[in-house]
Amino acid sequence: MRQALAIRLLAMDVDGVLTDGVLYLGRSGEELKAFHVHDGLGLALARGAGLQVAFVTGRSSEAVRRRAGELGVEHLLEGVRHKGEALRDLARRLELPREAVAFVGDDLNDLPAFAACGLPIAVADAPARVRAAAAWVTQARGGRGAVREVVEGILAVQGRLDDAVARYLAGERCQ
Repeated sequence: MRQALAIRLLAMDVDGVLTDGVLYLGRSGEELKAFHVHDGLGLALARGAGLQVAFVTGRSSEAVRRRAGELGVEHLLEGVRHKGEALRDLARRLELPREAVAFVGDDLNDLPAFAACGLPIAVADAPARVRAAAAWVTQARGGRGAVREVVEGILAVQGRLDDAVARYLAGERCQ
């Protein structure tokens, strides 16, 4: 996957990518989400290797803010109605060309972000239309290690995976 060579920003949707897409709503309005630890470690590898990470989500959630904080995610864009515009704006602020941006999505509202990036990635359980628009479809489902698969794939293409793992194991972790 040649496009992975240029990636410096890994952006992703949250619900359906970092979670399995199921929303648990408590009686008093709290929202619960399950995040896979493999994805969290993958994001630590990404950050340790120098990739910037962004969550771009249409919802606003304390659970997402907490997880982003735990993982040291640099860019949290919540309540986003137009993900393509938000991703273009973020790339502009970071002075990154479109080719340096990857986006992982799972549904129709992620298609504009696919058009705004150099490497559009769909999780395995995304609808057919979304998978067809992606340059890469993961083997793993959303919330089940898809993000870890993406991180390892990008770093492997860039020749930086072994070094990132060695740094992580040596204790140079980002959480």
